[in-house]
Amino acid sequence: MTPSITDSGVKAAVAAITLESATTAEKIQMLIEMAQGFQKKPKSTQDLRNAVGLYYRAYEMCGDDYPLLKARVQAGMAGTLQTIPEAGPELLLQAKVGYEDALPILQQLALPEEVAEAQMNLGLVLQSLVPFNLARIADSIQAYHEALRVFTWEKYPQEYAILYNNIAIAYLSMPLASEREYLRQGLAVQSFEVALKHISLIDHPREYAMLQNNLGNALQYLVSSHPLDNNLRAIAAYDEALKVRNPKDTPLEYANTISNKANALFNLPDDPEKPELGNLQNLLQARAYCQAAREIFTQHQQLEQAEIVTQALQEIAAEIAHW
Repeated sequence: MTPSITDSGVKAAVAAITLESATTAEKIQMLIEMAQGFQKKPKSTQDLRNAVGLYYRAYEMCGDDYPLLKARVQAGMAGTLQTIPEAGPELLLQAKVGYEDALPILQQLALPEEVAEAQMNLGLVLQSLVPFNLARIADSIQAYHEALRVFTWEKYPQEYAILYNNIAIAYLSMPLASEREYLRQGLAVQSFEVALKHISLIDHPREYAMLQNNLGNALQYLVSSHPLDNNLRAIAAYDEALKVRNPKDTPLEYANTISNKANALFNLPDDPEKPELGNLQNLLQARAYCQAAREIFTQHQQLEQAEIVTQALQEIAAEIAHW
């Protein structure tokens, strides 16, 4: 693929770089920085395509004389390709090749953090290719573990939290025979819990809330002989997430967590000691949560989520009607 640079401003900038009295290495670096500008704050898909075009120009200028710059260009282009929304796997496959070509050079010549970032992103690409049967989830998990050698909780808590979150989600998507279902779910729960030993509410609230919310989801669907205990643990995890997430500062994350909590309440007796008394209070609380979540999702044009919550409200209404 030879990406085209269509934006006239980009064309002018490339022309200016070509006329610069800078060295080739400096020109390549300028193109990388311009591409990163488009990549970091894209206003549209076209901005991402412009970034790919700039990386491609930089790649052509590298030849065989600038191996480290070339590897950086490949990793940068791969990072952009994986963020361009597309229904099929073609761009993801190109991104995979980009990371796989860049990594051996980065491992030789770049800083460990740069290598770890590429491994982390390769893990994401592989994970995204699994539904197309074009990658193995085990390879994705391995790439994340490689990145964790550098992204430790002491030095890089944010990356550490994201990696463990990704590992847990990767475990949940592993295709295992139904009798081994509990194994992958248990590994996912364990991954969240490992991360939460080091990611605290006070020091890293955003990552803490993400991990607690997703731990709650994993616990809710954990195949176990103690579903009541798991649901209570899930509620506790959502409550931890809600210490950070609120309707004012993080409305969509808040709506996500309260709709998840509503789902757990739907299946929870009001008094766990006396399940035979039913769960009317929890159903009423679940309804209130779902109504609030639907309002937020609708307000923010998240219509798919709003529709899912609407269906949940219908199920709750049917249950309440039995009382």
